[in-house]
Amino acid sequence: MANAIQLIVGLGNPGTEYAKTRHNAGFWFVEQLAQQYHETLRAEAKFFGFGGKVNFFGEDCRLLLPTTYMNRSGQAVIALANFYRIPPEAILVVHDELDLPVGAIRLKQGGGDGGHNGLKDISAKLNTKMFWRLRIGISHPGQRERVHDHVLSQPSKDDLAKILMTIEAGLSALPQIIAGDTQKVMQQLHTN
Repeated sequence: MANAIQLIVGLGNPGTEYAKTRHNAGFWFVEQLAQQYHETLRAEAKFFGFGGKVNFFGEDCRLLLPTTYMNRSGQAVIALANFYRIPPEAILVVHDELDLPVGAIRLKQGGGDGGHNGLKDISAKLNTKMFWRLRIGISHPGQRERVHDHVLSQPSKDDLAKILMTIEAGLSALPQIIAGDTQKVMQQLHTN
């Protein structure tokens, strides 16, 4: 039986100047996952990013960190999804979420992009919004004009600790998400 999730994409921006910014929370998640499974993410030019794979329940699950910059994330996702014939509903995109407080993590399928350029581009390239999202809360700075600087700044030590805790919670729930037990995971994550 094929796993419900066959591709996990972490969103972020490439380069050391962005590595520790809130906008790279999706990268952090996939990097932690790869580390946990002793997988080295390698540059894959044809997929416009770093790729790898981990095995869940005897099935390979692809990992991808696009290196296209956030607003062109869909280019990497569509290239890999088409190559491995992975349907949108078998894709999990992990990203930072302004509309959630720091310390919160949520799972959902479909929905809007909430102004997130990475999600916007992925929806456009896949021609659907019906992929899964694992949303890591980074809080909203309060004013719209402060959003750009907020997402591209480093979180405080306290916020970073909370974000890393939510990443741990997401990683713990991942086998259930991969297996398609999404309702149970939603109940678990959404009560925290």
